[in-house]
Amino acid sequence: MTDESPQPSPAPLTRRLVAEFLGTGLLVAIVVGSGIAASALSPEDVGLQLLENSLATTLGLAVLIAVLAPVSGAHFNPVVSLVDWWLSRRSGGPGFAAREVATYAAAQVFGAIAGALLANAMFDVPTAIASSDRATPSTLLAEVVATAGLVLVIFALVRSGNTRIIPAAVGAYIGAAYWFTSSTSFANPAVTIGRIFSDTFAGIAPASVLPFVVAQFVGAVIGIVLVGFLFPVPAAATERDAGKVPAEVAK
Repeated sequence: MTDESPQPSPAPLTRRLVAEFLGTGLLVAIVVGSGIAASALSPEDVGLQLLENSLATTLGLAVLIAVLAPVSGAHFNPVVSLVDWWLSRRSGGPGFAAREVATYAAAQVFGAIAGALLANAMFDVPTAIASSDRATPSTLLAEVVATAGLVLVIFALVRSGNTRIIPAAVGAYIGAAYWFTSSTSFANPAVTIGRIFSDTFAGIAPASVLPFVVAQFVGAVIGIVLVGFLFPVPAAATERDAGKVPAEVAK
């Protein structure tokens, strides 16, 4: 068993960044677009709106991961990219390169913004800065829990060798977290930033973004601790990789 996080294929960096931009953009388009549709279809029932929104996100996220993972690893989330690098670094084995964390994050953030603008355009909704203040002690705690759980799900499956079920598992987890967290589980700094640009069902006011992002990174740290404790790298694997120069992600 090795600590190999969901690895990008031997694709050029440009191709992988386009995949991250596209995947994150489509994810936000799904989240925002289905929120707009839900508000129109069920205007008097917030619970039904959330059900419609969460179902679309669950299915859409699973499909996007399955399709784009072979190209870029399908992170769609700066937290996942950062944790991928950190866990690979701590294991001493090959993994996600530190120099690519920032480029992945930039592609993800710009993709998220583009996705929100696309959703607005598809539903003929004016682009406006969201006005929904979401940051409260309870929602910030929820973001810590949601993000820690997301990190645990992904990297527990990686370390246990069950990467084939990651698309379904991550989609299912996020769908469930819509309901068991008071924040409806953003769990993603890029998606959080993207949702600023749609003053609709899924929007978040700029003032709430920084607290949410901080909570997400706190959750990431907790997730790393849980993964390390529950799924430690075998000593034999660590010794085997000791002294080796980590292999670069192929360009």
